[in-house]
Amino acid sequence: MTTKKVSYRNPWAWVPTLYFTEGIPYVVVMTVSVIMYKRLGISNTDIALYTSWLYLPWIIKPFWSPVVDILKTKRFWVIIMQLLVGAGLAGIALTIPGPNFLRYTLAFFWLLAFSSATHDIAADGFYMLGLSEHEQAWFVGIRSTFYRVAMIFGQGILIILAGYIESHSGLPSVNINVYSKPNKQITQIVYPSTVNFPKETGNLRIVTFPNTFTVSTKNISKTEADSIINLATTWNTSHGFYESAERKETSLLKRNNGPSWLEKTIVLPLEDFLKKDFGPEIKKPTKSKLTGNVEIIYFQLSNKPKPGEKIVVNFGRESGDKSISLVEGTHFVFNSNNWNKPAMAVIQLDPKLTTFSSARFTARAGNIPLAWIITFFVLTGMFIALFLYHKFILPFPESDKSVVEKASIKNALEEFFKTFALFFKKDKIWVIIGFILLYRMGEAQLVKLATPFLLDAQEVGGLALTTGQIGFIYGTVGIIALTIGGIIGGLVAAKQGVKYWMWWMLIAINLPDLVYVYLSYTQTTNLWLINLSVAFEQFGYGFGFTAFLLVLIYISEGEHKTSHYAIATGFMALGMMIPGMFSGWLQSIIGYKHFFIWVSISTIPAFIITKFLPLNPEFGKKTKVKEDE
Repeated sequence: MTTKKVSYRNPWAWVPTLYFTEGIPYVVVMTVSVIMYKRLGISNTDIALYTSWLYLPWIIKPFWSPVVDILKTKRFWVIIMQLLVGAGLAGIALTIPGPNFLRYTLAFFWLLAFSSATHDIAADGFYMLGLSEHEQAWFVGIRSTFYRVAMIFGQGILIILAGYIESHSGLPSVNINVYSKPNKQITQIVYPSTVNFPKETGNLRIVTFPNTFTVSTKNISKTEADSIINLATTWNTSHGFYESAERKETSLLKRNNGPSWLEKTIVLPLEDFLKKDFGPEIKKPTKSKLTGNVEIIYFQLSNKPKPGEKIVVNFGRESGDKSISLVEGTHFVFNSNNWNKPAMAVIQLDPKLTTFSSARFTARAGNIPLAWIITFFVLTGMFIALFLYHKFILPFPESDKSVVEKASIKNALEEFFKTFALFFKKDKIWVIIGFILLYRMGEAQLVKLATPFLLDAQEVGGLALTTGQIGFIYGTVGIIALTIGGIIGGLVAAKQGVKYWMWWMLIAINLPDLVYVYLSYTQTTNLWLINLSVAFEQFGYGFGFTAFLLVLIYISEGEHKTSHYAIATGFMALGMMIPGMFSGWLQSIIGYKHFFIWVSISTIPAFIITKFLPLNPEFGKKTKVKEDE
């Protein structure tokens, strides 16, 4: 069956769906991947490093954009890239349950990233070829709106779907109430091999001993407390409840055959320095030989899992007094070999706690891989449907032609290199490039660790939110605040020019990073306060990002506006990739509190470089700006 070549169709039939399709793979690569890897147990170091590398296709996009112009048609590239995006999404879904899922899913994320970046080139070109100048101006707001809808769908609905499946699959959650009580007699610690769990029947579930218990506020010796914690760690490790890859943060440049010269001379000494002076475990020395009392909670499964099946149990404080903390046993892996052995978690009171108090801890064992497999298969089905729809509905503009003659190719390449040379001859170009690289230096690091911080257990400095809560906070509240900030930023810039608002927008995009300093130090469990903090930060980002986009447009003015804008956006992606690569490594060394302070400090270079930025005071006034997604 052949498609009838219609040169024109009503733009409402394809512009909204085209830009919705453009936005989905970008948000999946940049945001959804971070949340998925965090829920699957990958370290913050590896998440930040590997997902930052995924910016590379957008960085080098200007280098292969001539290929899209020279070979075939824009329509051809749009259709083929949508098919490849669907294949990449299916590949991720199929490789999640495998033993080397990180390696293979990353390979498919790379396919997704290159396909998405190429789709961006083709879709923007097709938009200009398929519409008249009047229609292009009229639909610029429509395309931007549906790109935002894709952001809401990716960061909101998809994450909420994964969270819903997580919470409604796997084993039922178990709540454990812990109470502190003055003058209670200190109980004898039971050795794990002597623990007798009651006989259990029925469906597979988590069994705990005890379910509710009271801890004496009377302090014990540090030696005794340390020996109990060490016993639990050794027992859990020796019985396979921990997987080393999930428990240890890896060095940024770690090698199996020993440290390299760069590690020995720079990385390892830097790690030691940061851990010693800025590490989260640093505590003021005390002469007291006593510390808070400890108690042990034991876990096992009611029945034997299927051969090869792993039951992952995440355990942490759900609510209550932070003086009652979990010091060992946040994560257990049960299988057919250790299901009937007791895993150990250690609860410890703050030595200053002397009154009656309480806290609730929860053990969860949702089927996280299944949740993400289903989520990516839903995405795959959606992209197949979009691919088929666009194959039949996209028009065939007469001007959408391929250039295949050798002479034309040669001329195109000469023009391509000439365009690059002219970009670097612009006035104060190195100041401009410095501005592009530094304007979002703080945000580039924050965006990689914000969701891991919200997901991580309170015992390791996080806020212990669920996947579904993250979907609502970022995908709904955050996107709405971001959009409102962007709209207001565009309105005020159009009225008084970008130079007038530059410093206010610079403050708006950087100062709200401090809300994460507040959240990391308070570790609040108030969802209203968390939503408000994220909304404030995202509003500031939307408002401040307006200035950044206008500067990119300003420096691209001239004969080669489109090509120079593509080059500028390449530097924009580079400015996000490099800081993001080392952010996870840094956070794993200094902890969330100090990391978010560092993020705030790293915004300072943006203020310095902006002082030297050349800007026309009239630029931006009463100008409709095409926002680059």
